[in-house]
Amino acid sequence: MTKARLLRLSVVLVSIFMILLIIVYWDNVGTAHFYLHTSFSRPHSPGGIPGITAGEDWEALPDVDEFLAKLLSSNLKQNNSISRKTEQLLIQGSSKPVVSNLEENVRGYDWSTHNARNSLDQEKLQIERQRTLREFCANSSLSFPTKGRSFDDIPNYELNHLIVDDRHGIIYCYVPKVACTNWKRVMIVLSESLLDQGVPYRNPLDIPREHVHNTSTHLTFNKFWRRYGKFSRHLMKIKLKKYTKFLFVRDPFVRLISAFRSKFELENEEFYRRFAIPMLKLYFNHTNLPTSVSEAFGAGLKVSFSDFIQYLLDPRTEKMAPFNEHWRQVYRLCHPCQIDYDFIGKLETLDEDAAYLLQLLKVDRLLRFPPSYRNRTASSWEDDWFAKIPLAWRQQLYKLYEADFVLFGYPKPENLLKD
Repeated sequence: MTKARLLRLSVVLVSIFMILLIIVYWDNVGTAHFYLHTSFSRPHSPGGIPGITAGEDWEALPDVDEFLAKLLSSNLKQNNSISRKTEQLLIQGSSKPVVSNLEENVRGYDWSTHNARNSLDQEKLQIERQRTLREFCANSSLSFPTKGRSFDDIPNYELNHLIVDDRHGIIYCYVPKVACTNWKRVMIVLSESLLDQGVPYRNPLDIPREHVHNTSTHLTFNKFWRRYGKFSRHLMKIKLKKYTKFLFVRDPFVRLISAFRSKFELENEEFYRRFAIPMLKLYFNHTNLPTSVSEAFGAGLKVSFSDFIQYLLDPRTEKMAPFNEHWRQVYRLCHPCQIDYDFIGKLETLDEDAAYLLQLLKVDRLLRFPPSYRNRTASSWEDDWFAKIPLAWRQQLYKLYEADFVLFGYPKPENLLKD
């Protein structure tokens, strides 16, 4: 009787082990590659980066999480060997940046040398940014939708901005209009998720924009359910615990100006049909609108910045569909009160922040972050852009984006909110 029970128990345990093994290894993206050698990935060694919690352990993880973590970590030595060979190849091809894409040449890049890295104490800057974020996430005086929910409460479809690089143990939450095209390029190079004639891209700027924004190019958290089923949340929590997590943010009002410029001042067929046509119908009572953006522009039918702000404030907008990602609030895209980010970069200090982050990630020898656009939307433009926006609208707009201002340490634009 005892032998029969032991036999049945053994069969069950072996079956469970094999199922888990299959789940882990069917992912050709490399989820089993737990590269935890970044300089501030958790758990941290003594003397870690100031401002980032050290000495965390896995005691709080459920048993199944711990089991999966040990199982996934079993091939670490073999994967590190493969990673070193890949890094050697990447170094050979990344010493000199080359702009091969016509669109990038037209946009214009600033290749000038930036010496600003020495002007900021980056460690102290990160301490301050993280302290501000954590304080206001815990402060009851600031309230906004979804603030009090847990990570488990976040639907899978709201996790589509979290890009995972298993090769280097990195998670990046991308925010549109905050250099996300180039950060996505960096993630593609590091994760080797896209090949050019059978060889991984080595230079971020060689990657065409249409591939950069193709959702199939990136492994994101919202894809985990299809791959791992009921184990998906366990794996997400393990990666959030062990990987280095970063995002880049921007002054919320300047980000709105940038979104308007790129999506409505330029001929964009998709945004004309999805957003411009409804705006022109709602706020101008136009009925017979052209079907193409080129015809509309030729007829002088363009959405104004005032129309765009009115659209954002219109309560019907969110009832029809959530904000488009280009103007959706950062707290809705990246869930900063539910995810403990290790690094918070800002577009206003992009060059120095990017260089410092790549150094901390120990990938600065593999690539350099593509340089800034020369025609980047400037913060000083706010007064001009909002001059014709009614004061009441500006005040409502601030309330709509207040959480992004406060959480990421942007000063309240008092000059825009008073007569």
